[in-house]
Amino acid sequence: MIYSESKELIDNYVEAYNSFDVPGMIRLLHKDILFRNISNGEVNMETQGTQEFRELAEKSTQIFSSRRQTIIDCNAINDKIEVIIDYEGILAVDLPNGLKTGDQMQLKGKSVFRIEEGKISLIEDYS
Repeated sequence: MIYSESKELIDNYVEAYNSFDVPGMIRLLHKDILFRNISNGEVNMETQGTQEFRELAEKSTQIFSSRRQTIIDCNAINDKIEVIIDYEGILAVDLPNGLKTGDQMQLKGKSVFRIEEGKISLIEDYS
């Protein structure tokens, strides 16, 4: 898949994510999607396949009253697309780490995507 098609697929995924559109996200994923969240160099969440991903995505929609990923930069590196992202969200629930309902989170991070068979087969979120 050429870069522009991969970038469009990723843009559509981010748009669905920002809209809390879990079915829209799932439609863009390879059936064997591997998702990892990596914080401070450690994997703290991993799912394999669309069902596990759907369950995580549905849970995360309950945590935020609003959320927005904004793509700042995008580069093809070998067989992956690296995306620099600004993230902001407003919490809908209190979290165990002390953050409260209504608190705003702002993060800068990176997501790495791999595309196979016209679908997203890997998402690694780094923060």
